[in-house]
Amino acid sequence: MSRASTSIFLAVVFLLHTVPSLVAGEAPGVQLPAKENFHLFVLAGQSNMAGRGKVEDEDKRPHPRVLTLNQQGRWAPAVDPLHWDKASVGVGLGRSFGIALAKVDPEITIGLIPCAAGGSPISTWEPGGYHGQTKSHPYDDMLVRVKAAMKRGTLRAILWHQGESDSNDALANVYETKLHSLIGRMRSELDADDVPFIVGQMGQFPQRPWSDAKKQVDRVHRELPGKLSRCAFVDSNGLTHRGDHIHFDSASYRQLGRRYAKAYLTLSSQ
Repeated sequence: MSRASTSIFLAVVFLLHTVPSLVAGEAPGVQLPAKENFHLFVLAGQSNMAGRGKVEDEDKRPHPRVLTLNQQGRWAPAVDPLHWDKASVGVGLGRSFGIALAKVDPEITIGLIPCAAGGSPISTWEPGGYHGQTKSHPYDDMLVRVKAAMKRGTLRAILWHQGESDSNDALANVYETKLHSLIGRMRSELDADDVPFIVGQMGQFPQRPWSDAKKQVDRVHRELPGKLSRCAFVDSNGLTHRGDHIHFDSASYRQLGRRYAKAYLTLSSQ
């Protein structure tokens, strides 16, 4: 057996032994509601979904009906940071999204499933895809976590924020094909053909004008609701960056989360 074949064989064996082992449980003091009242939301994409905002006191206060599936696969209070993809992780949009939905319906509990990988191009969100920066398999890891979570709750939507890593001449031309394929694949593998898929707009910062490739990726996002069913687009108008002209600041992340919530509620009412 060649060295390459041996590596592939060992990787397959590793996945077979580790993938089924994740069983979503609860952290001490957490009680889950009935499955139909536990509404699950996937947080997928790259760094602006994972969150890079400064964590402040308000981001550390737990909400009794907003939970997150932590790194250990246990349901815990959703306090920032929710993700752990990189050391720079911080406030993201997930917590404010969950709180907005919990306020609308006092009978439900929100379960957030962090799956984002900072810097990941959409090509890593395919079966077997590997992302070197985070040493993860974004798509495969996401499936494991979501399927484990769905044993305890009901999947209600997939939130997506990604595109910066594909905003170049080499990748932008195939972005639409890959995004549409991703949506179809996720819905199929999660047995959720009608689950809403909500995509957020990349940051619009005057200090860093968009290239033609980035405009092309943005157009794919904006046109998505007109091409695939049960999809929504969330704009980033008026949001500000944290000082790096790439990532939103904490206040903008919170506002973006509330915009995602509004888009989800609009889709749900249709």
